[in-house]
Amino acid sequence: MKTIVSLFRIAVGVVATIGCIAASAGEQGSISVASLLDEMTDLKGLARFPHPSYTCKQFSSYDRNARSPSEDWFANNDCGHYLREEQRAGRTEYVMMDTPGPGAIVRIWSANPAGTLRIYIDDSEKPVIESPMSDLLGGKFPGLPRPIAGEYSKGWNLYFPIPYAKSCKVTSDKGGFYYHVNYRTYESGTAVRSFSLDQLEALKPRVQRLVEILSDPRKAVGPGEYGSQEFELAIGPGQSMRHEMYGPAAIKRGVVRVGARDRELALRSIVLRVTFDGERTVEAPLGDFFGSAPGINPYAGLPLGMTAEGVMYCHWYMPFRDRAIIELENFGKDEVTLSGELDVEDCKWTDDMMLFHAKWRAEFDVPTRPMIDWNYLNARGRGVFVGVAFAIDNPVRDWWGEGDEKIYVDGETFPSHFGTGTEDYYGYAWCWPVRFTHAYHAQPRVDGPGNYGRTSVNRFHILDRIPFTKDFKFDMELWHWNEKCKVNMAVVAYWYARPGATDGFKPIRAEDVVLRPMPEYVVPRVKGAIEGEELKILRVAGTAEPQEWDGLSGGRHLWWHAGMKPGDVMALEFGAPKAGKYKVVARFLRARDYGIHQLAINGMKAGNPIDFYNPDVQASDEIELGTFELKETGNELAVTVVGANDKAVKAYMFGLDYILLKPAE
Repeated sequence: MKTIVSLFRIAVGVVATIGCIAASAGEQGSISVASLLDEMTDLKGLARFPHPSYTCKQFSSYDRNARSPSEDWFANNDCGHYLREEQRAGRTEYVMMDTPGPGAIVRIWSANPAGTLRIYIDDSEKPVIESPMSDLLGGKFPGLPRPIAGEYSKGWNLYFPIPYAKSCKVTSDKGGFYYHVNYRTYESGTAVRSFSLDQLEALKPRVQRLVEILSDPRKAVGPGEYGSQEFELAIGPGQSMRHEMYGPAAIKRGVVRVGARDRELALRSIVLRVTFDGERTVEAPLGDFFGSAPGINPYAGLPLGMTAEGVMYCHWYMPFRDRAIIELENFGKDEVTLSGELDVEDCKWTDDMMLFHAKWRAEFDVPTRPMIDWNYLNARGRGVFVGVAFAIDNPVRDWWGEGDEKIYVDGETFPSHFGTGTEDYYGYAWCWPVRFTHAYHAQPRVDGPGNYGRTSVNRFHILDRIPFTKDFKFDMELWHWNEKCKVNMAVVAYWYARPGATDGFKPIRAEDVVLRPMPEYVVPRVKGAIEGEELKILRVAGTAEPQEWDGLSGGRHLWWHAGMKPGDVMALEFGAPKAGKYKVVARFLRARDYGIHQLAINGMKAGNPIDFYNPDVQASDEIELGTFELKETGNELAVTVVGANDKAVKAYMFGLDYILLKPAE
């Protein structure tokens, strides 16, 4: 059997060395849109501690009742909270962000962008950007097309740098939405050229090049100066491989293909370890390391990705001073073959360079109550956080990711990133069980139905990387809608750190990488139910569509939402087994953003208005609506918005699980 040592060769060159040094020197000038655009695809730059130095923090609409671990720490009313309201030019503006400079906005996200978004910089009374929020975040603002901005699985993201020298304020003239604004604050005295709209035209060729790279990030890093070094090897059960390289040098690109009887199992059972300059900084199952698990789940990220053909690529830049050791161990029961390419280039080691880290942890049969902060990463030292890949096994269709990210930097006692939901952190929204891919974030796998089964998500912090000088802690709340189930979770954290940094990850054992089976989902149905999601919609104000929901008949309900107000009506058509008199029973959904509704059948009121408010999402009991003369076809159920509970979020939503007809005696 060939060993990995005999299959790799190292490419070095003067040209590559000059490129590495030049990239480092490029950070010495002033901060501008142009310099920040370069950072959006500069993976080499991630390996150097930022100069000039900065912090990266986040404003968001998180529930302000969450004040400490002992005081409503898992409060979940994360919509519509702002720094304050201001009156300007006869309108109310909701202030999302207000901070001194020098700095730069590096990401804006929303689940439901609303109103006109205005960005004021350097104490100006006139906004430098004034646009419908959905246009700016949706890729319709002139000069900022998709994928710099766009909607992905109901999440609206803008990844474009907006630098400011003195100050920045972000507002909208309409409230009631979820938001994140991620921003850098540079050290005092940093020269910053503030953003202006005319720069978009001047930088149009660079923006177009950025669009091309983000649209196809597989081509962002090409073969090395002297070509890629190919390898092919086989690792039997219980065997391991080891390869050494000598520096100063840097791994710049890797491509791996896996052959196995069960590739999904093999990608979890082969463990990758890398030791740089005597420090083991990488330890993860091979598939998880490449950003999605278990198995091959196609997505195209900037630093990592997988293709439908089973090719996995890595663009993380990994410099080392003296020596790098790559190890592979097969914890599985079958032989696994690996083939691919590795690019290593010569790169002078400097005092600002950092070692690449990627560590994995998993926990099984974790109960959903009590709620917990589940740790992604605890790191000590000086470094930069650059991303995570997360995988969960969910045994129910209920949403598993209501929890918020909480990121603490350099001894913070309250997180400087406090989010609004797990899917919001990963750049999508509304627990949407649809795959998507983007250079910076993706949901490569979601089995379904609904949120049942295995889900894999990732996010890479490139422009929005988070530096730390002493320590870094990342927790994600485990906040599941189902209070009585258990989940399996696994995470890979990616970061860079100066030599000597430490973390809290434990060595991987054979029992850790066992792939737990997921049983096939059986959809529950109530006998005789007329499913709400299958009814014909005659007319509706707003949007009505099926929504996946565990525990409901058919696993879905008809969800009426988006822009409703008192007086709005939705009318549905349903039939009966035959014409006659029936007692009509129905089951609904209740939640904190649901309204009070008056129901009517064929023009006759079905009792009094029903209040569908509940602090948590919950199916109602069956509710008797009354006895009615029904036709065999063409009966109408009309739902009218009356108002909302005083405690409710005033979104006036409505959810119909099913109608049940019982012949009246």
